Amino acid sequence: MAEHEKTRKRDPHKNSLALLHFSVMMFGFSAVLGQFVSVPAVVIAGGRVIFSSIALLLCAFVTKASLRLRCKKDYGIALFTGVILAVHWTTFFQSIQSSSVAIGAITFSAFPLFLTVLEPLVFHEKLRFRSVISAFVLVLGVGITIPSFSLENETTMGIFWGLISALAYGVMSLSNRYLSGFYESRTICFYEQGAAAVVLLPAVVLLQVQWTVEAVAGIAAIGLVCTALAHSLYVAAQRNVKAQTAGVISGMETVYGILFAFLFLGEVPGIRELIGGAIILGAAVFSSLTSSKRTLS
Repeated sequence: MAEHEKTRKRDPHKNSLALLHFSVMMFGFSAVLGQFVSVPAVVIAGGRVIFSSIALLLCAFVTKASLRLRCKKDYGIALFTGVILAVHWTTFFQSIQSSSVAIGAITFSAFPLFLTVLEPLVFHEKLRFRSVISAFVLVLGVGITIPSFSLENETTMGIFWGLISALAYGVMSLSNRYLSGFYESRTICFYEQGAAAVVLLPAVVLLQVQWTVEAVAGIAAIGLVCTALAHSLYVAAQRNVKAQTAGVISGMETVYGILFAFLFLGEVPGIRELIGGAIILGAAVFSSLTSSKRTLS
């Protein structure tokens, strides 16, 4: 009887781990879906946030959740973060279109590099030595991945766009750190993705794109499944999982992205990409672990 009780108590944790892995897998799968959609990166990003923001709005109506923010400052920060989100996803898809899913996923993982510099400045915190070391290792990993410093090289251009995507994500993380202290994650996402949808809507409407059933279905899947649903599951799963565990699993997004690219696109990363990616991913996971320990202490 006691053993049955222990098993029942562990079930929520196991279910949350499964949901966490599924949501991170969907985040990684969005890059692969983006390769199947033959439209410009800015249109993919725009369609993604349009579908996801509509889904989040409907969810808010159904659950009767309040979308009101405290003050004008918070509205401004949320909308500004939405603009940065538009930059992040546009440059991310541009990165994988210019090179490969592996390059886009690997360079995106370098976002802790920018957080190392920006976070102490924004929140007036002390710059930690271990953060500087992590940033140095990330730079080393990116440097190993770059095959040539010529902008005519497709892989180099993919890394360039990926680093801009990582920088944008770092800025978003800082804004979300502030907003998450006052609001639920779903509310924050609605404003950010809604603002990104408004910013990218002109590109979706005005660019000459050959809309096919496959293109619309692919973008809808990225927006509804890989964004709105995946993010909701990710937030829900974190209630029964330690922040440290969530940080490590989140680092698996790059691994899942490369694995899916191999299975569905036949992309095989080169030795340089694997070595650089392993260094970047290791440093990113280490940064997540140490950050979680500081939060828990």
